[in-house]
Amino acid sequence: MNGADTAWIIVATALVLFMSLPGLALFYGGLVRARNVLSVFMHVYAIASLMSVLWLAFGYTIAFGDATHGWFGSLDKAFLSGVTADSLSGTLPEVLFFAFQMTFAIITPALIVGAYVERIGFGFVMAFSGLWMLVCYAPVVHWIWGGGALSDGGIFGKIGARDFAGGIVVHETAAIAALIVAVMLGPRRHRTTPPHAPWMVFMGAGMLWVGWFGFNGGSRLAADGGAAMAITVTHISAATASLSWAVWERIKYGKASLVGIVTGTIAGLASITPASGFVGPIAALIIGGVAGVLCQEAVNFIRNKLQIDDTLDVFAVHGVGGIFGTIMIAVFGQGSWIAQLGALAIVGAFTAIMTVVLVKLVGLFLPLRVDPEIETNGLDLSAHGERAYDIMS
Repeated sequence: MNGADTAWIIVATALVLFMSLPGLALFYGGLVRARNVLSVFMHVYAIASLMSVLWLAFGYTIAFGDATHGWFGSLDKAFLSGVTADSLSGTLPEVLFFAFQMTFAIITPALIVGAYVERIGFGFVMAFSGLWMLVCYAPVVHWIWGGGALSDGGIFGKIGARDFAGGIVVHETAAIAALIVAVMLGPRRHRTTPPHAPWMVFMGAGMLWVGWFGFNGGSRLAADGGAAMAITVTHISAATASLSWAVWERIKYGKASLVGIVTGTIAGLASITPASGFVGPIAALIIGGVAGVLCQEAVNFIRNKLQIDDTLDVFAVHGVGGIFGTIMIAVFGQGSWIAQLGALAIVGAFTAIMTVVLVKLVGLFLPLRVDPEIETNGLDLSAHGERAYDIMS
């Protein structure tokens, strides 16, 4: 065990959890109508709780359990069987590696929340999220990070897919699932209502930016120069994408908005995530600069051209950003074109199929969408018996 590595990953674990609670909850909560903000908080908080239990039970062993076929980890570590305080994973206590990876299993299904807020049943959210993490997310983790079929020595040969911190594993899977759920759910009845609290969006984005240092820097699993570089390029990409989003918004619409610039931040963070362990500051400038414009145009295309109500633009920001960053690894010569594109295609198809199946399956037992009256009145009071504001917009 290495004490410095252990200390850093303890901090990184806290930072990644901080991204979800409260970062993502505030970012998403400020973008919805005031009468739905508590339902967003409830979704993120309950998902964090459920994923923690399911990761302990079966998620971790599916992702990182031993397997010879490369597609699915064994169940030998279910409920952390055989793992003690003295067990090691590399230079770390294995229980710490478990906890760090658990925070990724929390935030990935929580990202999907942004696609379906303001119109979905709470019971459906919980059942779908739990099953999706176990049968979609955890196997993909095994394929790429657990020594499985898409990693080095797998189906792509000696050089497997490169994904340092989750461009494929986290952002692509969550975004494709989000887009599919949004399509199957249908658009909101009050789709044109503006965000009720841009200040809340700003606070959430700031927390996500800080927490992302643990997300990307911690994925090095060591306290060394590689972790420091990952943090540095993460920051540079986020800053550059914030500026490029704001400039492009100003050129197109005459004004740069607060919600726009912080959304650009998230685009830059998502885009650098897969590449953060493989590129330097100049590449980060390029990735962030392109991401701010690319993801903004993706938002406009999905909203206005395709008319898909991915409520908080999960696919356009996280999906397009994560896929773009994954491809840029090959562009900068740090990965195989075949492995990068092949992994994106395989994971994308698998995620799409599993998401459709799970939506249909869970829908047999739990209502997917709330009734029109509940949607109009807001989910806070109707679903949870509470409301955030006396005067609701």
